[in-house]
Amino acid sequence: MQRWKQYGSLAALFAVAIAAGLWGFRATGGALPWAKRSAKALQRGVKESGGSLIDLGRGVVIAGPIRKGGMVLEFVGLVVLLVAVGIALYVYADRDRGLNDKTA
Repeated sequence: MQRWKQYGSLAALFAVAIAAGLWGFRATGGALPWAKRSAKALQRGVKESGGSLIDLGRGVVIAGPIRKGGMVLEFVGLVVLLVAVGIALYVYADRDRGLNDKTA
């Protein structure tokens, strides 16, 4: 494949992703609903003089829709999978670096 075709394909894919993102942003009402919700949450926290951001005594905080939707098991599975992939990449990079050091 020629280089200009590769760059053209990549640019077209990027344009489609931007267009889809903008369409989704407009279809959901943009940032305004989220900004209003965020401002209310911050103001409520200031009024109630909320607690610490991280409270280890309460355990791990999982977002409401995940907890209420009964998707905690799937969420934990995804977290475990990502941790396993991270560890595997670390071990792979360490072994690969070790091989390169021995040959140099």
